[in-house]
Amino acid sequence: MFATEELSARRREIEEKLKQEEENLSFIKESLEKSDQLTKNMVSILSSFESRLMKLENSIIPVHKQTENLQRLQENVEKTLSCLDHVISYYHVAKDTEKIIKEGPTGRLEEYLSCMDKIQKAVEYFQDNNPDSPELNRVKSLFERGKESLESEFRSLMTRHTKPVPPILILDLISGDDEMETQEEMSLEHLPESVLHDIIRISGWLVKNGRNQDFMTVYFQIRSVQLDRSIKGLKDHFRKNSSSTGVPYSPAIQNKRKDTPTKKPIKRPGHEHDLRVKHLCDTLSDKHGPAAGRDDVFDIEIDAYIHCVSAFVKLAQSEYQLLTEIVPEHHQKKTFDSLIQESLDNLIMEGDNIVSAARKAIIRHDYSAVLTIFPILKHLKQMKPEFDQVLQGTAAGTKNKLPGLITSMETTGAKALEEFADNIKNDPDKEYNMPKDGTVHELTSNAILFLQQLLDFQETAGAMLASQETSSSASIYSSEFSRRLLSTYICKVLGNLQLNLLSKSKVYEDPALSAIFLHNNYNYILKSLEKSELIQLVAVTQKTAERSYRELIEQQIQTYQRSWLKVTDYILERNLPVFQPGVKLKDKERQMIKERFKGFNDGLEELCKIQKAWAIPDMEQRDKIRQAQKTIVKETYGAFLNRYGNVPFTKNPEKYIKYQVDQVGEMIEKLFDTSA
Repeated sequence: MFATEELSARRREIEEKLKQEEENLSFIKESLEKSDQLTKNMVSILSSFESRLMKLENSIIPVHKQTENLQRLQENVEKTLSCLDHVISYYHVAKDTEKIIKEGPTGRLEEYLSCMDKIQKAVEYFQDNNPDSPELNRVKSLFERGKESLESEFRSLMTRHTKPVPPILILDLISGDDEMETQEEMSLEHLPESVLHDIIRISGWLVKNGRNQDFMTVYFQIRSVQLDRSIKGLKDHFRKNSSSTGVPYSPAIQNKRKDTPTKKPIKRPGHEHDLRVKHLCDTLSDKHGPAAGRDDVFDIEIDAYIHCVSAFVKLAQSEYQLLTEIVPEHHQKKTFDSLIQESLDNLIMEGDNIVSAARKAIIRHDYSAVLTIFPILKHLKQMKPEFDQVLQGTAAGTKNKLPGLITSMETTGAKALEEFADNIKNDPDKEYNMPKDGTVHELTSNAILFLQQLLDFQETAGAMLASQETSSSASIYSSEFSRRLLSTYICKVLGNLQLNLLSKSKVYEDPALSAIFLHNNYNYILKSLEKSELIQLVAVTQKTAERSYRELIEQQIQTYQRSWLKVTDYILERNLPVFQPGVKLKDKERQMIKERFKGFNDGLEELCKIQKAWAIPDMEQRDKIRQAQKTIVKETYGAFLNRYGNVPFTKNPEKYIKYQVDQVGEMIEKLFDTSA
């Protein structure tokens, strides 16, 4: 029973569910039908909207096209009006700019250049579009006038503001080479900054728009005069302020030296030897001719010329730096070449004059003139690398001017050296020219001083001699070859001097005085060689020179000592008879002893009187010769006096025994001393 009820319940439940499902399906079906209806309505609406849009588009597109056409027309009108304004402006350029162009660019350069640009554009427009227009001639005339005003302004600015560099500033600039490396390099302000800016603007405009290079000619002419005046001003500064004992320093440098010990004064090569050079000039000039005041002038002129050479290099470098800012690059080298010509030519001409004067002096046998060439040539060769750098890019003729001067100086210097050596050899043997006391001959002192001067310019002198050589070794071993040539030359001079001294010594009638003369000269030569570097230079080709001179000196001492033999021969034991002690002397023997004493006394007195007036300047040699002679004579006389002093050969012994041994020594001690 329970099972039946349960089945009935299940059946009812299922039926209810089925009924519910049917209701749901009916609802879904109804919803789908409504959705289809809505879709159909939407499609209808969209179709209607599309139709309306098409109608609207068909209405708007023609309007849009019309608007675009209108805008294009408006733009064309505006462009046309702008072009008309632009064209019309060209017709107003002359009127608008004429006043400014007439008044010139002074004080308003930028505005002036702006007007010139406008005028140039107007010229170009009329030339291209309306060449027959009267406006073309007007603007062209105005343009040419404006260009001339710019050129005139360029010249005016350059002329007004270009001034010579003060000598003191040039000396400071030159001294920059001797400054500490940490110090900044000095530079010159040739033109005020604002003026330089205007000049650069004008030159730039003239190059770009003026198609005119005349301003470059104006530039180098004005700057060339300034460069030349600067160098001449330095030369005048030396002439006014220099003295024969020194070189003018820049006051700026002197002030700095108080606080900066490393600051070096301006000096030319070899200037530390000026006093010795001057002494050599004096001695040579005294011999070969009057030279009142000439050496001082020479020294000033040498210093001035050397500093002018350095000044030219420094100023030329500075000029080139300025030129690169103003002149177009492709015109810089040619313009610079023209700019420096006058100053360079003046320097070379002055150098040629120095060479010419030296040649004339050599003809007169005034060999002091060679001293003017040595320091100048040395400086020129030292400056040549800087010269070559400054003149880089200039014409070949410009570059070759300095080498030509150097070659000319080397040739002249070599000729002077050779003729000096020949003159030493051929100096005449004149009695009036010989020292009465046998001291050092002036020819010897002149020759040694000249050779000592060569030490300050060894490379220069060697190069002079090498320049005359044609052998291949001259170029292969230039430095060593030049040194050997100089050594050979010095040995040649010394050899010629020795030969001449030997010849001169024969002028003396007394062989002893001749020996003293040669001794003094040989000793002076040797001492001078030893005190300087000459001995090392001589040793390059003559290793035994020092020993040879010592042997020559010793030979002359021995020759001199032989002059005393006529005194000592009277009292030598080998020339005396043997006397028996206690045996009465014969008259003949007494007379012989008397003659020996008298001969010795007379000879001693005569020699002492004569040789007292002779001179041996070297104190060491003088004492050595005195001592040696004193020893010989005292020993010989002492032995003679000891043997015969107590022999009764006379009733008046004081008449014959006039001197004791020490007195003889004192007499010999006064030899070679006129004040004794």
